[in-house]
Amino acid sequence: MHLRFSQDIEAILKRLATHPITLQDILEETSERGFSLIIFLLALPFLFPMPPGLPGIIGPASLLLAGQMALGRHKPWLPRRIARFRFPQKVALQLLSKLKQITKIIEKFIRPRLAIVANNRYIWRVNGLLIVWLTILLILPIPGTNPLPTIGILLLSVATLEADGLLMCIAYLWSILITGLIIFLGYSLLRTSILIFN
Repeated sequence: MHLRFSQDIEAILKRLATHPITLQDILEETSERGFSLIIFLLALPFLFPMPPGLPGIIGPASLLLAGQMALGRHKPWLPRRIARFRFPQKVALQLLSKLKQITKIIEKFIRPRLAIVANNRYIWRVNGLLIVWLTILLILPIPGTNPLPTIGILLLSVATLEADGLLMCIAYLWSILITGLIIFLGYSLLRTSILIFN
């Protein structure tokens, strides 16, 4: 039995693989679920090599959507330029292939649970705020760190869609750990650069 989120994501990616659809098309079809679905789709490419220019579109789009979640909005909005963005077909096919592998793993343990967390009235905003922070970490120019915040974003997106409070807690812990790690790596990189140029 498939999870609802995986059915949504795979249906979108299959459409992307056959003909281009815009982010606006997805938002119109998925309504409130569009927040987490599109954030998931936008984060997924950061696990793999991407064509030049693609991060410059999907990074700001993630920030905008997550920022709206943090503000408590339940109807997503994107500027026209970003809303008209279409994933390149090659990227869509790659995502579809990888998604099938990821789905097999996550379907084994994700389900609605720990309702005291998942159904908290403020959790929507908390998750949005944390995705904003993880996206900022994601776009920092620190080599080799992209997968770390990306995993956190993916976990939070899925947990929000499936009302999985336990997965949210795991994502919160992961976010704390990778925040400390990236700050440490950034500090080390900065210190090394200062020593080299001095």
